[in-house]
Amino acid sequence: MPAPAPGPRGIDNDAARSVNDIVELLDVVWENARQSAAVGAASPAQLRLMYLVDRQPGLRMRALAHLLGAAAPSVTRLCDRLEAIGFLTRHSCAHSGREVTLRLTPAGETHLAQIRENRARALAHAFEAMTSDGRRALATGLAALSVGLTAGGADSPGQEEPAA
Repeated sequence: MPAPAPGPRGIDNDAARSVNDIVELLDVVWENARQSAAVGAASPAQLRLMYLVDRQPGLRMRALAHLLGAAAPSVTRLCDRLEAIGFLTRHSCAHSGREVTLRLTPAGETHLAQIRENRARALAHAFEAMTSDGRRALATGLAALSVGLTAGGADSPGQEEPAA
């Protein structure tokens, strides 16, 4: 079998294609997990916002816009929609009346928990089909991929403006 042609800077195109195929498959798994959550529906951009607020309750709108790499009006529209479906609340900042902080509601927390549980079930099922050597290799490869993705600077995920 011939060696795969190297891509830019000697990158193995077959490896990049394989990772892309897995990412697309995970997109489907995540979408299924998202749709199977019992309460309401949130778009992928809204979920990203919810994950950030879940990790940092009381996050300020300005900081959230920076984390999302999005313009303030886009973030405001995302928050408007999440507030309308009962997943998010806005509060005046205790230190500055001009700033707004964000928190998930109990319904928003439940929604994320359901999605995470559904994803965990799907992944557990996939991991059961793998050998222990395969699981270790996957963990090693994903750790290295994570380093590469987070070292990407402006081209890293999360720097795109989310769709409102």
